[in-house]
Amino acid sequence: QVQLVESGGDVVQPGGSLSLSCATSGFTFSSFAMSWYRQVPGNERDLVATIDSDGRPTSYADSVKGRLTISRDNAKNTVYLQMNSLKPEDTAVYYCNAVRITQFYWGQGTQVTVSS
Repeated sequence: QVQLVESGGDVVQPGGSLSLSCATSGFTFSSFAMSWYRQVPGNERDLVATIDSDGRPTSYADSVKGRLTISRDNAKNTVYLQMNSLKPEDTAVYYCNAVRITQFYWGQGTQVTVSS
């Protein structure tokens, strides 16, 4: 059974930091590229960052470059998103995604709210 479980979402003030985690099981994690997406109600789900199976970040959304960092630990089957200098516009539900050729899996999401 494939599982992707995000955690770490919280309410934080502007300028603050959060660290999100996505623990996975049920598939060969080290063979999959991993991504973080985010979604605001009424909007499409947007790509935030992607990291390849070897641990090289391959893309960041322009709006998060220099503030958010994606990483992974293949020994722990976990992908991370370190979020610094958070802004109110970063408020969203954050989802992790696993993709390999025609296989793709989603987590259930974790809420991040940036508000004073």
